[in-house]
Amino acid sequence: MSALPVFRWRLAPDGYATRRQLRARDLRPGGQDVAAQLERPRRRGRPPLVAYLYRVDLAKPVRPMTPGRWRAHAAMMRARRTCPECRRDAGYVIPPTLGTCVTCAYPEEQRTA
Repeated sequence: MSALPVFRWRLAPDGYATRRQLRARDLRPGGQDVAAQLERPRRRGRPPLVAYLYRVDLAKPVRPMTPGRWRAHAAMMRARRTCPECRRDAGYVIPPTLGTCVTCAYPEEQRTA
């Protein structure tokens, strides 16, 4: 196994991109391995921040959303909005820290308001 080329932050050569940069161009890594990495130094002896880079010339186009994918996405979002206690659509994504809608999490405060 060969070592990855390491570049300093903001000094990567053209032809490399992070996942986010690929996505902004409507591309995806497409199964390729990480080609290089960026390192951003930090203070006080902390390890550097690392970002993995992929080759743009080997990237593939993002797969289009099919009707089935849209249905699955809508079902997933509906499940995240549905309160497991009262089974109502909260109208927002329920915070995992609460686990229920705000009305069920703080019923005493809802009565006084």
